[in-house]
Amino acid sequence: MIQQATRTPLAPQDLLKQGFALLNQGRPQEAARLCQQVIAQNPRIPQAHFLVGLVALSLRDRLTAVHAFGSVTQLQPDHAAAWAQLAKLFIEEGQVNRADQALKEAEKHGSSDPLVQDLLGTVYTRMGDHARAKVQFEQAVAGASEHPQYSLNLANNRVYHGDIAEAEGLYQSVLNRIPNHAQAHWALASARKATDRQHLEAMQAVLQQPNISERSRAFLHYAVGKECEDLKDWDGAIDAFMAGAKARRATVAYDEVAEQAMFDFLAEHCTEQWLADGQGSDHRAPIFVLGQPRTGTTLIERIITSHSDVSSAGELQQFGMSLRRLNNHQDPRRFSAELFAASMALDFKQVGDSYMNATKRLQGGTPRFVDKLPVNYLLIPFILKAFPNAKIVHLTRDPMDACFASFKQLFADAYLHSYDQAEMARHHSRYLKLMALYRERFAGRFFDISYEATAQDLEPNARALIGYLELPWQDACLNFHQQSGAVSTASAAQVREPAHTRSIGRWKKYQQQLQPMLQTLSNENIAI
Repeated sequence: MIQQATRTPLAPQDLLKQGFALLNQGRPQEAARLCQQVIAQNPRIPQAHFLVGLVALSLRDRLTAVHAFGSVTQLQPDHAAAWAQLAKLFIEEGQVNRADQALKEAEKHGSSDPLVQDLLGTVYTRMGDHARAKVQFEQAVAGASEHPQYSLNLANNRVYHGDIAEAEGLYQSVLNRIPNHAQAHWALASARKATDRQHLEAMQAVLQQPNISERSRAFLHYAVGKECEDLKDWDGAIDAFMAGAKARRATVAYDEVAEQAMFDFLAEHCTEQWLADGQGSDHRAPIFVLGQPRTGTTLIERIITSHSDVSSAGELQQFGMSLRRLNNHQDPRRFSAELFAASMALDFKQVGDSYMNATKRLQGGTPRFVDKLPVNYLLIPFILKAFPNAKIVHLTRDPMDACFASFKQLFADAYLHSYDQAEMARHHSRYLKLMALYRERFAGRFFDISYEATAQDLEPNARALIGYLELPWQDACLNFHQQSGAVSTASAAQVREPAHTRSIGRWKKYQQQLQPMLQTLSNENIAI
């Protein structure tokens, strides 16, 4: 009788090698099965749990990723890469203190791996510490200069610091290696003002290539539109913006019905009586600057933070994250009627204290700090309940200028309503009506400031703003453009110049092509 040869099981290290290869090939489910085999053989192999974490990241299973990388650090406390991954996960969840602790562990144990250095730079960027981010990004590029994302991250850091020439060189280095790199084209176009059509024509040539993804098309069209505007080619600009918006809209899932339900909930339940019940935090440090994106929030923040008593904390997610954390709310949507319903009965002193604790790392060394997250306008009642003494500054802007400014901007993963003219206009109508209701119910509790009025006549508006904040006047607030600090918003390349009026009424150059937006606002009884 012939005995069949038995197959020798692969050793854990061979299985892991296969697993990493499968993940790199875009086959995370198969990699996950190999992870399970390895952990079944030996649950104390750190690299097996690290691979689980990477697989979970590729599958967008953040909870599993946190547990997996946490297991790595328990089994191998000096695993810098696992600490770096945890730091990034924590900062993305608004858990700044946990991110900071993970950062310290990653740096303590050190790593020469450019991936780890780039991760640390990304976390420092999210924390607003662009100086430390620069060091990490420079190390990553030095170790792997051929990696495009590392160069892009360092270039973006240089833009934040106002070092535009250096940033241009880095963007160009990426394009020299990868001429059709859509994100690099977009970043280069965003960083400086075009003076000729050379780069514009190069991008248009890339757009003619077959098999360009919708995401890449969006980057390229928005970049073309921006450079056409620089060159006062208005027809080319609006054609590109419309093409970019169409491409971007095809890649996102905007749920307008859910948004309407969220606005309806806020209007019905955030009443004066609800606000009066309970007790909030006594903290007076935060200043919230909010409104629609691209309406001048960065300008106003720069005026305020030119004051010696105020620091910029950046665009913080922590207030909304505090609501989520205290509710143990798992819905992946950032804001929803369900989140707000769950938040109504929270202890708002605890909300305020949670926010202050979560932002401690970001507040700076001054008595006051600015949280400049535009979409916090949704949370005005919750902010007032958590911080009865809060100072809230709300930007107002002409509806068509505001809508068009968002429509022509390619955002990351926010403002999904902004890629269709009618959707943008209906969203803006909901926003205006909600703010009118808040203004009526919470009279005197927040300060409206006009972008147009401030840009046209800076000093009286700046003085009124600083007066509302109960700060002594300082002439530095008129020279905000001379600040040397980094700026990490869509306006980063523009804020180092004095207030200007170039964008006021810009939409009128495109009036014919913007009829869907204009007509929708008219249908919503919004005065233009």
